[in-house]
Amino acid sequence: MIQLSVDTLEDKIGYRFKNRYLLECALTHTSYAHEQKIQRLHDYERLEFLGDAVLELVSSAFLFEKYPDKHEGEMTKIRSSLVCEPALAYCARDLGLDSYIKLGKGEEMSGGRQKDSIVSDVMEATIGAMYLDSEGIEEPRKYIMKFILSDLEGKLLFYDSKSILQEKAQKDLSDIRYDLIEESGPSHKKVFKVAVMINNVKISEGTGDSKKEAEQRGAYAALKLMKEREEKPEA
Repeated sequence: MIQLSVDTLEDKIGYRFKNRYLLECALTHTSYAHEQKIQRLHDYERLEFLGDAVLELVSSAFLFEKYPDKHEGEMTKIRSSLVCEPALAYCARDLGLDSYIKLGKGEEMSGGRQKDSIVSDVMEATIGAMYLDSEGIEEPRKYIMKFILSDLEGKLLFYDSKSILQEKAQKDLSDIRYDLIEESGPSHKKVFKVAVMINNVKISEGTGDSKKEAEQRGAYAALKLMKEREEKPEA
């Protein structure tokens, strides 16, 4: 894969690194570093560790202010949905961050760029790099608010779509299942398509890089369809 210039990434995130080395480290997976025999002062994992802590602080403070009536357990559940591995990977791909990751040849061939674990770690590593570079929390806070905590209601609906749909089905005493209807692509880059079935009737479809993601997208499509039907005025 052609390596993109980090200049374009800085344009996207709206922040210029004083120490570009920190950003390069955040984007460099250990497989690439080992392959190229790169000795780094700040490595991927350490920046990810720091970024995870900054993300937890910023998201906790945000939810504390946004939901003054919710107790600790409710806010913890919301935070978990917003900053879990699939959610961060989704935000990173939406930003295009996955295209800038430096992977070793073996990791690239095995589909490392599609792995949520790697992409989400890089998202957190960039937060850690920004925290160190800006010597404070304000710049990473703006980054987190714009690319992770924006459109909160829509993202919560997407991330929790399967559980929300399951709750709706239980209330209506409906049976819900997800049928795999198509699997395509090479082994390292599979694409799955599932059908969301409620009482043996197909309601929607979803595609993704994993069955779990396809099911989640299918459930989200089903919820959007249900909402549209509820809001549609009766003739």
